[in-house]
Amino acid sequence: MSRVLIIGGSLGGLMTANILLREGFEVTVLEKATSSLDGRGAGIVTHSALVAALALCGVPIDASLGVAVDNRVTLDRHGTVVTQTKLPQVLTSWSRLYTLLLDALPADKYVSGAALESLTQNDHGVNVICEDGRRFDAEVLIASDGIRSLVRAALAPQVQAEYAGYVAWRGVCDEAVLSKNTLKTLFETFGFCLPAGEQMIGYPVAGQGNSVKPGQRRYNFVWYRPAPENGTLQDLMTDADGVHHPLGLPPNKVSWRHVHNARKMAHDKLAPQFAEIMEKTAQPFLQPIYDCYSKNLAFGRVALMGDAAFVARPHVGMGVTKAAEDAVTLSTCLKAHGTKPAAFLDYESQRLVPGQAVVERGRRLGAYMQASACGELTPRDAAVVMEQTAVDLSI
Repeated sequence: MSRVLIIGGSLGGLMTANILLREGFEVTVLEKATSSLDGRGAGIVTHSALVAALALCGVPIDASLGVAVDNRVTLDRHGTVVTQTKLPQVLTSWSRLYTLLLDALPADKYVSGAALESLTQNDHGVNVICEDGRRFDAEVLIASDGIRSLVRAALAPQVQAEYAGYVAWRGVCDEAVLSKNTLKTLFETFGFCLPAGEQMIGYPVAGQGNSVKPGQRRYNFVWYRPAPENGTLQDLMTDADGVHHPLGLPPNKVSWRHVHNARKMAHDKLAPQFAEIMEKTAQPFLQPIYDCYSKNLAFGRVALMGDAAFVARPHVGMGVTKAAEDAVTLSTCLKAHGTKPAAFLDYESQRLVPGQAVVERGRRLGAYMQASACGELTPRDAAVVMEQTAVDLSI
């Protein structure tokens, strides 16, 4: 049986593992975290390619996948709808997909606490040594270890994540704590608010226990705000104890001072409905926005996928779908060529250009925010923003 190692046990790695396992490959997923990743991340916009990939993973595709919405609305500073459009979508959450994918994978195929120390390859296969001394061998290796990929750093060190000049405040707020006005005017929609130099979006997702029952759901938001590298970003990424976290700030480490200020700014700048959601979210967190753009995906018996290969700004709403498309293509190429370098060359030929295109689209959609970080403000058409954000281009 052909053996495949997957570095990274997040959504991309789990999708790839589940699909390959069902195609008859022997699969091992190595995840550096020692505990479950459940609870990380926030909302996810589903697209047709993602749903198709989940079906290949053995995930049941039914109403429990997420929350269906029909409309998009933009609210002004006073909470009045200024424009709206009909766009049916299903919105799910990172936690929901993680649970479904992990449940679909046999427990013995997922190895926790396996942090990569080194990897080598030769004409016959790949060898991985973990920090704790454990060794794993396979014919090929797929890197799905995210934006700070250690595999990519080893094989393509020139590829670096580039900061876009702004951050996203993110979080999820329980439906049960929201006012009747917010529930009536915003909760059941994919909502937008466009204060000068900023952008807020939000939509309903599953709640505690991945429940999608009315009254038990949550509202996920992403609030883009400029944060230039003039000390502003560095300050935001410093916790209340004065410790700087340049590679990522854990949600529970976000300074209460920054949370307090963000909630105040929400009341000053956003529609009251969004300000309420920000106020009532227990633990808002920060995500600096980056681009990552690879020029190669195949390195002999090693391939990059998902965020290890490309990171597009969240405006496109394509991060998980892009990983799903990578997973399906990897499966197709490995079936056609076997666990040989030719499979990854074929994969690269199919996924390199689409991956680069998603990054470029994210840059276009985020150009306003990037310009606002430099003090440049231009008028925006709310209808155009709604039409272009997180849409399924395959439909």
